[in-house]
Amino acid sequence: MTIRVVVADDQELVRSGFAMILDAQPDIEVVAEAGDGAQAVEAVRRLEPDVALLDIRMPVLDGIGACREISARTACRTVMLTTFDSDAYVYEALHAGASGFLLKDVRRDDLVHAVRVVAAGDSLLAPSVARLLIAAYTARPAQAAAVADERRLGVLTARERETLLHLARGLSNAEIAAAMVVSDHTVKTHVGNVLSKLGLRDRIQAVICAYETGLVAPSPEGAPPSSSPAQGRNEPAGNPPLR
Repeated sequence: MTIRVVVADDQELVRSGFAMILDAQPDIEVVAEAGDGAQAVEAVRRLEPDVALLDIRMPVLDGIGACREISARTACRTVMLTTFDSDAYVYEALHAGASGFLLKDVRRDDLVHAVRVVAAGDSLLAPSVARLLIAAYTARPAQAAAVADERRLGVLTARERETLLHLARGLSNAEIAAAMVVSDHTVKTHVGNVLSKLGLRDRIQAVICAYETGLVAPSPEGAPPSSSPAQGRNEPAGNPPLR
């Protein structure tokens, strides 16, 4: 099955470069390029692609607005692209419905991998972007001061809560399986239960939920995120930092 993609970026060289990389793949077809968010939304509505690759900063309609419209009105999934100084937009983009988030200096293979992962219905949040999410969250005093919402998280078992902690730290299923000493299948089951019980769309929303409820607290730059005191004994020991 061919993955159909729309690429949107107001810089023609960047846009054509991404399109060229993706179009060279045997299982990916770039069906349209767009120079602004409005063009991207129109192309998605008309061509019904599987994935839209959106730059955050575009004229007419920015990537966040385009992502919000695409997520609300179509089945197309979105991957956001940004430069490293765009941390102020990370939180908004994820809430707009983005299924993936990459930096513009992403390696060729990682770009292709991200499109495939998102097209398959999963989500992808680069660890470096996860750090930006933490920074953006920390900048919101009212939210950063939140404590764990036990009524919301109370539906989770101890293992599911542990899984959510690992998701918030940016670990893959294989890494979670190694940390919890369980099989990949068991991790998939735990992840599915977390998403279902909390009414979340994907892993990215799970990361947001972990911070919004206070299950994981932002830490000083360079340190791994810490669990809320409300987590207590459920926190697994020795978790690696976001990488």
